[in-house]
Amino acid sequence: MHLNILGGLVHTVELIVKSPFSPLSSQMDDINVLHHRCLLNLRRRIRDIGDGRPAQERYMRLQKDGDSLSYQGNSEEVGCYVAGHPLSKGNCYFEVTIVDTGVRGTIAVGLVPKFYRLDHQPGWLPYSVAYHADNGKLYNGNPVGQQFGPKCARGDRIGCGIHSENIEAGLTTVFFTKNGKEVGVSPVSAEGLFPAVGMHSMGEEVKVDLQAEWFLEEDESMMMVDSHEDDWGRLHDVRVSGTLLEYVGKGKSIMDVGLAQARQPLTTRCHYYELEIVDAGEKCYIALGLARRDYPRNRHPGWSRGSVAYHADDGKIFHGSGVGDAFGPRCFKGDIMGCGIMFPRDYILDGEGEGGPRLSGATVTLMSLT
Repeated sequence: MHLNILGGLVHTVELIVKSPFSPLSSQMDDINVLHHRCLLNLRRRIRDIGDGRPAQERYMRLQKDGDSLSYQGNSEEVGCYVAGHPLSKGNCYFEVTIVDTGVRGTIAVGLVPKFYRLDHQPGWLPYSVAYHADNGKLYNGNPVGQQFGPKCARGDRIGCGIHSENIEAGLTTVFFTKNGKEVGVSPVSAEGLFPAVGMHSMGEEVKVDLQAEWFLEEDESMMMVDSHEDDWGRLHDVRVSGTLLEYVGKGKSIMDVGLAQARQPLTTRCHYYELEIVDAGEKCYIALGLARRDYPRNRHPGWSRGSVAYHADDGKIFHGSGVGDAFGPRCFKGDIMGCGIMFPRDYILDGEGEGGPRLSGATVTLMSLT
């Protein structure tokens, strides 16, 4: 319809130009007037088509009271908020404070396109990215998330911002923070830079600050890539990036093993840990377990004395021997493996010796959560 109307105006101009009965000056005046009207009409229509509607925030299944958002659904349907303006060079960061985690704490903070579907969590659909508080995962245009950072609870502040240096190129980098500390970064399309908050269970409530500011201090920037490296007492052919561990060895022989050993042992107060397989590599030679402090760095946990481990590639348990026993299912990309100690109720940790704490009487548990 818009093009037809515009075409009619253009044809009118052409008819006046070709008319032999009007003086030349009059023709030119009419042409100028109609040309001006034509341009104004075109600009107005382009503006109307481009905006679609006035720039304003959108939300569904949420109640908004000032800067507060609270979930109003039935815990089966997603509620989502999308800000009216995208992040830009002049306003490149916003923050969300968790007031109440509700039943499940399924709160997501991230960036989405302008007309993102409000019945989906940010990060689930293409051109969107979000950090989810309930599991610490990053969702980048996919309903399956990747392990990214720590979980978030009541009182925590989740921040989201962009590095806007290359925003004109159509691709930029988004970063997320927890309580002012950077968690990690991810590439994001410049099509989806509108701040968004998603919720999915009763009782969830947050406060949104779209004018928040965040500055990376110089000493923090030096630690950004290996921000969790201090958690590990020994690293061999393993690179740490936030909560991610990546094998960087040669992988050509049985001796090319990478080892990451925590600085602190499990105790009665911290008796369990788990990992998620983000990438299984070629053969999923991944093992988790417990080992003495001076364990050989080029041996998988479980292969040598003073260790026990569950191996993902064959589902076997190795207990101080290079020969394993059938134990559980094989594990693959996306699986979560856990390891813990079941201490007796009256157990007292004797303290640490040369090889770590003495755990006689305690039971080691290993599991796969598929």
